[in-house]
Amino acid sequence: MYYGFDMGGTKIELAVFDKELTQVWQKRVPTPKNDYQALLNVFKELTLEADIELGCKGKVGVGVPGIVNAKEGTVFTTNVPAAKYKPMVHDLAHILNRPVKVENDANCFALSEAWDPEFRHHPSVLGLILGTGVGGGFVIDGKVLSGKNGIAGEIGHMNLNVDADNVIGETMPKIICGCGKKACFETYLSGRGFERMYKAFNHTPKRAVDIVEQYYAGDKKTEEHVDRYMKVLAIYLSNILTVLDPHLIVIGGGLSQFNALYDQLPEYLSHCVYGNAQIPAIEKARHGDAGGARGAACLNLLD
Repeated sequence: MYYGFDMGGTKIELAVFDKELTQVWQKRVPTPKNDYQALLNVFKELTLEADIELGCKGKVGVGVPGIVNAKEGTVFTTNVPAAKYKPMVHDLAHILNRPVKVENDANCFALSEAWDPEFRHHPSVLGLILGTGVGGGFVIDGKVLSGKNGIAGEIGHMNLNVDADNVIGETMPKIICGCGKKACFETYLSGRGFERMYKAFNHTPKRAVDIVEQYYAGDKKTEEHVDRYMKVLAIYLSNILTVLDPHLIVIGGGLSQFNALYDQLPEYLSHCVYGNAQIPAIEKARHGDAGGARGAACLNLLD
C-alpha cells in the first residue's frame, strides 16, 4: 500500500492507495502548527492506525507547503511554523520506522496528475497551479524534478519580463511578492493577481468568480481584461516551455475552473513560443484537492 500525507496549515490528511492508485482509506486531523513533537506524533498515530486497519506496513510519502532540502532532510515552511528548518525527513523515518519521502505539495500535485490514467503516456508534465498564488511542479518519466536546492517548480517567482511589462504598462503597480521580490509573475497570474489586474484597469474591485461571470455574459471590459491576462499568461508560459518543453500542461487551482483557459490559451501561446514549436496539450487537473495526498503516495511508485 502507498500512504500519502498532505500536510497543510490547518489539517493533515492521510490517504492510502493500492497499486492501481485506488483510494482505500482516508483520515484527516488538525495540524499541530506550533509543536514539533506533537506534529510528528500525528504522523505516527495516523500511520499506525492505517497499518492496523489495512494489515500492512505501507510506504510513506509526504507533501508539505514549502521547500525540502533533500541533502539536509530539512523543511522550510511558513504555514506550519513547528516544522520550519526541522530535520523532518529524518525524524519521520525514525519515528515511523520506515523510509519516508517528503516533497513540496505543488510537486505532489503535478505528480498526481502525471500518474492519472489519461496522462500517464506523457513523458514530461508541467503542473501549474493558478490559485491563491502560482505554483508548479515538473515530472519527467513519472518522477518529480526537484533540483539541487528543492526549488525547481517555484515558477511563480519568475520576474515579470519586458514583453509582459509591455502588455501591462504602468497602469498596474509592481508590488512586492510574498517572497520579498518585486513584480513576480505570481502577483499578476494568481487568483488575486487576476482580481488585481481587473481593478487596476477598471478602477473597480471584483472577485474572480464575478469577473468570470461577467466575461461569459459578454461584458466588453471584462473581455478586454481576459485578453490582457491571457497575453501575460502566454508570455509567462512560453518562457517555461522554452526551457523545459513539456508534453503536457495540467492546470489546477481556483482559476483552473475558468474554461476559457483551455479554449484560448493555445492560440495565445502560438504567438509566443520559440520558433515553430508545437503547443503541448493543456488540460484541467483531474484530482483537485485530493491531488496532494495522492501525489505524495505516488512518490514511492517507482521504487
